[in-house]
Amino acid sequence: MLDALDQAIHDRCDDDTGDLIHDSDRGVQYLSMRHTGRLIDAGIDQAVGSRGDSYDNALAEFVIGLYKTEVIRQRERWTSLEAVEFATLRWVDWFNHRRLLGPIGFVPPAEHEAHYYEQGAVA
Repeated sequence: MLDALDQAIHDRCDDDTGDLIHDSDRGVQYLSMRHTGRLIDAGIDQAVGSRGDSYDNALAEFVIGLYKTEVIRQRERWTSLEAVEFATLRWVDWFNHRRLLGPIGFVPPAEHEAHYYEQGAVA
């Protein structure tokens, strides 16, 4: 989990985390001293959802459900971990770069995000 956090910081923030807030549920791993310490070291504020708040993880759980339906359950048996990894990479690439999402104007999410940041740079 700390490796994933470090990778996300590296990929998205370079050396400046700005006003970044790490929002998580009350999972033990997210409340650990090491995790909290890493957030502090990176200058990231931590927000923990309230107990019983079903909205905290709704989007993540929805996407995980899509992934399981569209990738994992399409095969009765996977031959190797590598096969799952490559299928996952293909699906994530499609999900972000080719899937047309209606609520954002029938464009892929990556295109919408790029346009958002272009607009922010202009304003």
